[in-house]
Amino acid sequence: MRLRPLDRYVFREFLGIFAAATVGFPVLVIVLDVTESLGKYLQRELPPFDIARAYLYAVPETMFLVLPAAVLFATVFSIGSFTRHSEITAAKASGISFHRFIVPIALGALVSTGLGLALAAITPDANRMRGELLREREARNTNFRANFTFSSEDARVYKIGGADALQGALDDVEIERRGTGPDYPSYALFARNARYTVETGWTLRQGNFHLMPTDSTTLSVAFDSLRDRGFREAPRVLMADPRAPEEMDYFALGAYIRQMERSGVDVNKFRTARMFKLAIPATCVIIMLFGAPLATTAQRGGPALGVGISLATTVVFLMLVQMMLAIGEKGIVNPELAAWIPGMVFGVFGTVLLVRVRT
Repeated sequence: MRLRPLDRYVFREFLGIFAAATVGFPVLVIVLDVTESLGKYLQRELPPFDIARAYLYAVPETMFLVLPAAVLFATVFSIGSFTRHSEITAAKASGISFHRFIVPIALGALVSTGLGLALAAITPDANRMRGELLREREARNTNFRANFTFSSEDARVYKIGGADALQGALDDVEIERRGTGPDYPSYALFARNARYTVETGWTLRQGNFHLMPTDSTTLSVAFDSLRDRGFREAPRVLMADPRAPEEMDYFALGAYIRQMERSGVDVNKFRTARMFKLAIPATCVIIMLFGAPLATTAQRGGPALGVGISLATTVVFLMLVQMMLAIGEKGIVNPELAAWIPGMVFGVFGTVLLVRVRT
């Protein structure tokens, strides 16, 4: 479709407001977080320069989360401006329908979707750097931990009933490795407890070792004491929090989910978070379809009403996102479906409003 001068004008107006909102919202979030968390960071004796860099690394994730809200504000305020200045009325008088008039805004929403996908790709590395600068993992680590799963770098999965880093002791240990065949067989190891020394590493006690070279063959051996040379992680390493979903991109999170599923771990939380990496950018287009017809009505009550409706819609959308994260994590709804429900809800209402708007 060939862009007319009017299309370029509409797109330019939308893009200006969108850019301001995309930058302004993260700045506001950062200012609020500084007010709330600065004292905590200073108690950790973090250098001020590291704190400033950490907030810089937080920008991609914040921008990613506020993209739908930025699109909504840009849509409502740009169309509101066109309505107040009778530009939409003039376009209709020239034979340009409302649906055709907002095509450049739809194009802007598509651009924001592409931006969202790009941000989703760089956010994990930025979050990881931010966590290191703020020493978040050090702050969360403890000497004791119970009922957790740890995934090693060589695709082994440890399920541990209890861990004491000070004593170098584990209780109720299960170790699983997924193999590829007789040359690299699968195995499962169960031990009542384990003890660690720097010289010898981990010594597993009172357990059973099950070797599975093929799907139909299992060799089992009971042991009183065993050293697994693959179990190299020191107690402090096991106490560290596992990688959070926000520190993995879409593909890395998918590989992590498959690895955890093979060990019988509940991965609903990770499945929901993974699908949100696609659902949030796609919602930018959906929220535009909702905001465009709403803006024509809102501006009859003045700019204040437009601001109120935009803020209310943003709050409702963010509440839906948080609600669906919790529902998907609990498995009440299919995790992948839960991630798309906020967009589906706004998509239905947006389609109805768009069909009913006077063109």
